[in-house]
Amino acid sequence: MTDPAAQTAPDIVPRPPAQVMRLARLGAFHQHRLSFLRILLRRAKAESWRYDRRVFDVDARGVGHAVLSMHTPKHVYSLVAFAHDLPPEMRSDRVIATAWDATFALFDGLPTEAEIADLRANIPLQEAGRVGPKVLSVSRANRSVRLWDYVVGCLAAGHQPDAERIEEVGYLMRTTAVYGSGKLGAADREATADRPEFQPPFQIEMLAVWLIRTFVMDLVEHMARATSPQAVPLDPALRRRFGIGNSTGLGMAPYLINHPVLLNNWIGVREEALARVRRVQTATPEAAATFRSLVARARLNVDLWRSAHPLQLEKLAELRADLDRLLAHLDTADLVHDDPWDRLWRWAEEALGLEGQEAVVSLLLEPYGDLVDGMDCCMAADEAAAFRIDATMSVGRLAAILRDTYGWALAIDWDAPPAQARAWYTSAEKLEPRLGERWAEPVGDYEQPLSPGRDAARLAATLADWSEAAKVAEVLLRHPEHRHIIRRAQIAARHPYAEIRDNTIGAEVLPIDLLRAKLAFFGAQHFDPRSDRWVRISLYPGAPFPDELASADPDDWTYPTLPA
Repeated sequence: MTDPAAQTAPDIVPRPPAQVMRLARLGAFHQHRLSFLRILLRRAKAESWRYDRRVFDVDARGVGHAVLSMHTPKHVYSLVAFAHDLPPEMRSDRVIATAWDATFALFDGLPTEAEIADLRANIPLQEAGRVGPKVLSVSRANRSVRLWDYVVGCLAAGHQPDAERIEEVGYLMRTTAVYGSGKLGAADREATADRPEFQPPFQIEMLAVWLIRTFVMDLVEHMARATSPQAVPLDPALRRRFGIGNSTGLGMAPYLINHPVLLNNWIGVREEALARVRRVQTATPEAAATFRSLVARARLNVDLWRSAHPLQLEKLAELRADLDRLLAHLDTADLVHDDPWDRLWRWAEEALGLEGQEAVVSLLLEPYGDLVDGMDCCMAADEAAAFRIDATMSVGRLAAILRDTYGWALAIDWDAPPAQARAWYTSAEKLEPRLGERWAEPVGDYEQPLSPGRDAARLAATLADWSEAAKVAEVLLRHPEHRHIIRRAQIAARHPYAEIRDNTIGAEVLPIDLLRAKLAFFGAQHFDPRSDRWVRISLYPGAPFPDELASADPDDWTYPTLPA
């Protein structure tokens, strides 16, 4: 699925931040070749990672533990999984839950019996437990009970579950957290960042979830065998249709705001990838045929995408119409000659909505792994290097940065109540970020600095009283309250995609736009919002399992196959 002979033209540049970094567009992103789980699978395939299930000690009640190991060229990583018999009344997806159907640790190496015993005493407790630096991530998951019981019942009765029933949910368990980077005493990212397999973002977490999916499928087949001697395993093709679900709420939303350099690198690489494909002057017939097939498969994917939420139903209707329009356009479009992909992109910008445009971005990258895949090394970020404020910068230069990056915010009347209708804070009771109603709840005193636009406007008002020749150091001595936004502005001057160019506390803000943008980079499919503040997704549906990867394509699974 690549076009190595592509000739490129240099005059096409990435889309400008003012176009890309809007919440509505970020909330229309789809998974793509540079999504983190796809980066992981490509590396695992290229480096011939070897999988083995070292331990599977689970009883007929579904209680016990397993050790699933992945051998890379220089390291071994082991998922230590604990299965529990959880009473229904204790099953909750909330952060404050205290028990789960399964809990997990991704371990650096092969754990000894003593280390497994220590993990058994702590991992099921999650936040109440503690782990050591050999643990790279900690996670937990709950069953999708109705589908779980249905699949166990079918297999125990000796037949396969119905594919339509599987598609209605898409997963047998959903994770409610996948923690890394020092959580509960686990290893900090710096401890493993020099390992090539973990250099791109979130590779530890993506590996953990891939192995969790494998354990879950092994567990459901084990439970069927424990129920009946006539049980059958899942058909391999049907087995691959199961992903791992995830429930994600407001806890993830502030992440993109709090990590501007990382956000810049993610978006910047994706935009450069699009520009590289648009620069192709002549495509091969094979690349054109691959693209046409992928559009048809993407259209089929929309029909398999389930949601009951009005927001998502509206987006799905828009995406369905956009892809139908694209398919009709492809009936006569020349995808080989005269800058075919740039012409197609310019047509998409005129003819399609945001959902369709961002779907086209993902689809255009697919035939061009040779142009795109190598950029995954540019997606990590040394955020500490960008933290220092340049106090020697002149007020004139800082004011110019504000006009360039935050011009949209300087035009807002921040005294109007709708402009500041919301406030981000952390709930002491639920231990989760919240988005409160500023004028109806007493949350203002607890607000977190998650409104760069408003803060930039306040800084601009302060700078209006200063000479352009004055230095930032002088401003900070008098106005230390502007320290964080001065830092952000200086970061944005060097990293053009670092800042979301929309009001994140306005009456119309939809936090799920932030969630979807991040989850699309993870590789999520089939976003299913349950409100404007939390969403369920599926990871790895259709992907090969670790023991299948040697004979499988690590990329060609993200869209369903077309009927024969």
